Amino acid sequence: MIETLKSVVHNFNAGPSILPKEVFQEASNAILDFNNTGLSILEIGHRTSLFDQVIEEAVHLSKELMKLDNDHEVLFLHGGASTQFFQVPMNLLSENEMAAYTDTGIWASKAIKEAKLFGHVEIVCSGKESGYTFLPKDFSVAPTAKYLHITSNNTIHGTQWKDLSFFNDYQVPLVADMSSDILSREVDFNKFDLIYAGAQKNIGAAGVNMVVVTKKILGKVDRALPTMMDYRNHIAERSLLNTPPVFAIYVCMLTLRWLKKQGGIPAIQEINDQKAKLFYEILDSLPLFKGAAAKEDRSKMNAVFVMKDPAQEKEFLDLCKQEGMIGIKGHRSVGGFRVSMYNALQIESVKAITDLMKDFAVRKG
Repeated sequence: MIETLKSVVHNFNAGPSILPKEVFQEASNAILDFNNTGLSILEIGHRTSLFDQVIEEAVHLSKELMKLDNDHEVLFLHGGASTQFFQVPMNLLSENEMAAYTDTGIWASKAIKEAKLFGHVEIVCSGKESGYTFLPKDFSVAPTAKYLHITSNNTIHGTQWKDLSFFNDYQVPLVADMSSDILSREVDFNKFDLIYAGAQKNIGAAGVNMVVVTKKILGKVDRALPTMMDYRNHIAERSLLNTPPVFAIYVCMLTLRWLKKQGGIPAIQEINDQKAKLFYEILDSLPLFKGAAAKEDRSKMNAVFVMKDPAQEKEFLDLCKQEGMIGIKGHRSVGGFRVSMYNALQIESVKAITDLMKDFAVRKG
């Protein structure tokens, strides 16, 4: 059947966000009958060989795609990235020690707030006064810091650290919240001592969080850790310390399979570069619109922009809704618009929104 224009939906949601159509299809089939077992993926035992195959493949694919060495462990945990805001310092920072944090957006500031409950936090740079529209790069990190925490991509404000190797110069353990750009570009993931990422943007469905951690940084704090908060226990039990989010992990596995089939991270980076180039070139060519982030720091995952005449914003949003453009409205804290271009978003969707922007600009003269 030929799709009509009105039936086409372009999903620009910032998260939970778009996933590959084949992942939706396979996940739907598994809800009814998982691998011809007569059981739904929603009812299989998490300690059975059926699920063991799922989580083993998810871990294997993660390590393969990220080219991780043997020192790095991959975990799939409950709680999302927000839980990691306190689980990281709980495991890595004693009360009398200091951790360095970059304050580059709302999520980074939330991580800072939680870390202060466990030890001293030194904010080595902050873009708060500018409204987080750029990434401050002239800062130093004391060698006594237990770790340096960064947010690789700032979903709300549309900024992204382009060269992550920049942080290796500081010679302290490196921790990164990569929730909104993990697996979207080539990175030397082995340079990081701990990475965490909510799955619901580039990895899979909401409800699970990926953690990549080196065992050598664990077990050094002087506090007693709750059983469920100690990364070492999750490593020992292969993410099965308690009942895991089985379906969410299964969707992650399917998405990782899909990414490998596309050619892995190098191939998806090339596509992501094309999408971002197309969008920003059109944005900059239309005086009606204005990018919110500094050009050198613009995110390739989340393009944030406003209209020079705020009175026209509602009309443009209504037009987007009419034309099947979902998730365009900017975060409530910054307003304007946001176009999220995660791995599974096809370039045709970027062409559709930029064509709509051009048409709107022409009509408004």
